[in-house]
Amino acid sequence: MPTAEAASPEPILLAVEGVTKHFAGVTALSDVSLDIRPGEILGLLGENGAGKSTLLKILSGVMPPSSGRIIFDGADYQPASPQDAKRLGIVTIYQELSLIPTLTVAENIFIGRAPTGPLGLVSWRRMEEDSRAIIARVGLTIDPMTPVSALSVAEQQLVEIARALSLKSRLIIMDEPTSALTETEVQRLLSIMDRLRRDKVAIMFVTHRLEEAAAICDRMTVLRDGRLAGHLDRDNGPIELPAIIEKMVGRAASELYARPAQRAIAGDIRLSVRGLRTVRDPEAPHAIVLDGVDIDLKAGEILGVAGLVGSGRTELARAIFGADRIAAGTITLDGRQIAPASPADAIALGIGLVPEDRKHQAIFAALGILPNFSVASLGHFSNGFGFMAERRERDALAGFRKMLSIRMASAEQAIEGLSGGNQQKVILARWLARDPKVLIVDEPTRGVDVGAKTEVHQILVQLAARGIAVMMISSELPEVLAVSDRIVTMRRGRITGQMQGVEANEEKLMELMALDRQDAKGQAR
Repeated sequence: MPTAEAASPEPILLAVEGVTKHFAGVTALSDVSLDIRPGEILGLLGENGAGKSTLLKILSGVMPPSSGRIIFDGADYQPASPQDAKRLGIVTIYQELSLIPTLTVAENIFIGRAPTGPLGLVSWRRMEEDSRAIIARVGLTIDPMTPVSALSVAEQQLVEIARALSLKSRLIIMDEPTSALTETEVQRLLSIMDRLRRDKVAIMFVTHRLEEAAAICDRMTVLRDGRLAGHLDRDNGPIELPAIIEKMVGRAASELYARPAQRAIAGDIRLSVRGLRTVRDPEAPHAIVLDGVDIDLKAGEILGVAGLVGSGRTELARAIFGADRIAAGTITLDGRQIAPASPADAIALGIGLVPEDRKHQAIFAALGILPNFSVASLGHFSNGFGFMAERRERDALAGFRKMLSIRMASAEQAIEGLSGGNQQKVILARWLARDPKVLIVDEPTRGVDVGAKTEVHQILVQLAARGIAVMMISSELPEVLAVSDRIVTMRRGRITGQMQGVEANEEKLMELMALDRQDAKGQAR
């Protein structure tokens, strides 16, 4: 893993001085100051609601500050739009992907600035060649004329990074760039960041993965509750994780993944899958096809599903939820065979899904928090005459807001105005309101701050204690080990092994996750 170097002696490139931002009823930022130099990687850390997203939007030209001053390259910085910010040399890669699925990789990289020929027409050949060279820098070997909709989330994230590299930016702001990447892809990205640092590009690195921040950042700025909690410098040695966590949460660091002591005793088999196979979608040729998956999920149990990106974990969740067509196999719920042809069918049967891709598959970005919360329980919140019982709906949201510590201005606030972690909490509350028989959570703590991870884990344990069968998919093995009663591993659309949570460790899981198809036959039972 690349390591941080001594702070650059270069003059300050970006200086944020006393920046404050007010929204209706909420002060998102209060008197925040920081600076960054060319050839420096500055970590911007903090829990959800700390103000990181607001600061990023100000720096990227989405919104102006209410007060304070920003200086970039010696001049006042007041971008009128994100395009203006890019023109001035600041590019932001947001946590939620901003690619256009119907366009190709090349078109997304050069959107708004396609290379042209002598007659002013788009030079598709040059666009393809330039795109191929750019995506190679982030380790992608795909055809640049492939539609983005055919790529995995991890591949789309790398395309976002490639697009930022193509702009030759002086400051690149990366908001959770590693959240959907495998360990190999993370190392590749950190190497790219190290190369950019040597090329005197400044990088602001926003992440919840503190180990990565400690390894690559020269300095760190920590926000808490919209205010500056402090700065951390390397001082010729690594920045220790306990020091980072204490700055973030305002208390001494504790175990991030502590296995809850009290666990429910699993009941009878609630969900059974046998011989599940899916068909390849011609519009998504790179998607993983399930190949004879067998699993059992018991009432009151948390089943962890581990595997590398591209193993078929998300495809399994989508097939059970009725989002992807099943070619063969059976699904049984409480002893009765079911065949959900759509998510609506699955919901009616008592199956819920918190999806991996929150922006495109979970939230209604233009709507408020209240309808996003209640959309899966309209019948429950109606008064029997076709009208919503708004008081009951609001009371339910208020209860989950307190339970999950959702930071929001009001029920009417647009959900897209929340941080990624608070959006995830609203989606989790959506399903808690339905009290489902089966709840599938795909990357439940992606983009969730260090303090809230334990809260989410405890919520899942509480759901299992109520008899709900929980299937948890996660790329973070410590999370799988901390929460799961039983763990299955996947690779290339097949189950490669299973073991009890108390018997598992990272080494055993990695070994099972790496098994080839023929090796898996003797391990999956």
